[in-house]
Amino acid sequence: AVVCIGPVIQGATSHYDAVVNAATSGVMNAGVSTGVPIVFGVLTTGSLEQALDRAGGKIGNKGGEAAVTAIEMASLMHQLRTDGKAALQ
Repeated sequence: AVVCIGPVIQGATSHYDAVVNAATSGVMNAGVSTGVPIVFGVLTTGSLEQALDRAGGKIGNKGGEAAVTAIEMASLMHQLRTDGKAALQ
């Protein structure tokens, strides 16, 4: 499994939406084309403070949550492939 983490913090320009859309699309396409579980842990926030709150601050650790999800997905995919219920990659 792959974990994609990092912040996209909205600024004063219109680039925020383009960056968020490209990141989302790219991560989704990578997962679909490879069959590898990819967890989208990219924080999309309005400020640095919000990003820090979500990266181990007041709201928890979204990167850690994404890592746990990746481990669970990798384990599930292994089991499904072992059982012949998912394509081998």
